[in-house]
Amino acid sequence: MLNNKRSKAILAVSLPIIGGMMSQNILNLVDTAMVGRLGAPALAAVGLGGFLNYMCVAFLLGLSAGVQAMVSRRIGEDKQAEAAYPLNAALLLILLAAIPMTLLLYVLSPYLIAWFNPDPLVMEQGTPYLQARFMGLISLAVHFSFRGYWSAIQMTKVYLKALLFAHTSNIIISYVLIFGKLGMPALGTFGAGLGTSISITLAVFYYFYCAWKHTRGYGFLESLPTKVTVKQMIKTSVPSSVQQFFFAAGFAALYWIIGQVGTAELAGANVIINIMLVGLLPAMGFGLGGATLVGQALGKKNIDAAHLWGWDTVKLGCLTAFVLMLPVWLFPDWVLGLFLPDQPAVIELTRLPLQLAALSLAVECIGIVLFNTINGAGDTTSTMKISFALQWLLFLPLAWLVGPYLGMGLTAIWIGQIMYRLIFTWAMVHMWQGRKWSTVEV
Repeated sequence: MLNNKRSKAILAVSLPIIGGMMSQNILNLVDTAMVGRLGAPALAAVGLGGFLNYMCVAFLLGLSAGVQAMVSRRIGEDKQAEAAYPLNAALLLILLAAIPMTLLLYVLSPYLIAWFNPDPLVMEQGTPYLQARFMGLISLAVHFSFRGYWSAIQMTKVYLKALLFAHTSNIIISYVLIFGKLGMPALGTFGAGLGTSISITLAVFYYFYCAWKHTRGYGFLESLPTKVTVKQMIKTSVPSSVQQFFFAAGFAALYWIIGQVGTAELAGANVIINIMLVGLLPAMGFGLGGATLVGQALGKKNIDAAHLWGWDTVKLGCLTAFVLMLPVWLFPDWVLGLFLPDQPAVIELTRLPLQLAALSLAVECIGIVLFNTINGAGDTTSTMKISFALQWLLFLPLAWLVGPYLGMGLTAIWIGQIMYRLIFTWAMVHMWQGRKWSTVEV
């Protein structure tokens, strides 16, 4: 049963995060719908490019987990004057790493696309999209670090306001750039990527303004971070960064595997993933909100309270996923028709895997919530090991076997995906009950 008082506390922290994530997902869906008008190759290229972008910047995105774990622990320890020190360290690390990464990855973009999908049409559409996304690499890394910070100090409304503005403007910018409106040239997939990069940069400017105005008392940018803080940030963040990298690389590998089956299957898989994010992102948002409460409880040395926060968060995440995915399971053709207009063949091969994914998502959300709360407690190494082993040693070999090798199609691949995620969920439950995460020092 849900505890009203504790549920309200979780919702107060989580709802702005979820709102921001759902805003991002709505943006993804709108982008998918707009790019879908350019044809299946463009849709497949944008899906592949998005995950390649995520894979390449994952080492920087992992800083978010370190920021949230360390800042929430400082708040729980009643050390508010030092709360922003981990964020300062993350921003310094991004500054040192992101500029050379941006230049290198921009040059390598066509080779990355060709490596994962040599289809000439996908390469033609995917390369400019990926280059445009890499132009926003620094902003994306800073954005995720600030997300961890706002979550940890329970100012998640800043995150929500910034993304609502940025994503609203992105829809307009992307529409203008993709189709060449208001006198602009039609940039196609490059316009879609550029619109996303611009929108995230707008959000970052707002984050700096709010942090400077409202959290200077927490030590925001008051001095260079100490070596001790930087070392602890690296120690806490690197396992999460490695996990993020291999998780994203695993999705890129999955795109490659599905691309060997066919371009239509790849387009269908991209639509499934974007639709599933409607249910997955709230679970991630609840997990991030729960992680703040878990971290603060650990800062107060109250392990039982931290353990209970995790399960209370799981209940809300699963209930939300069930409600959101019920229409997808009941009316798959209508949902798919929004993204695949006049493409009945793609809808036909996508229908059953979409329904299966929607049906299993409420259970998968248990693992997603607990994964984020364990990371928020600082035990990023254990989650990294389990995530890597299940994805790379179990699921991806199975996907290749049933897909390109045996020719069993998209449905068989997605059944393997569901099996992998359910085993992952069991592993996260086992970890949470073991409480090893409560002994990690950050």
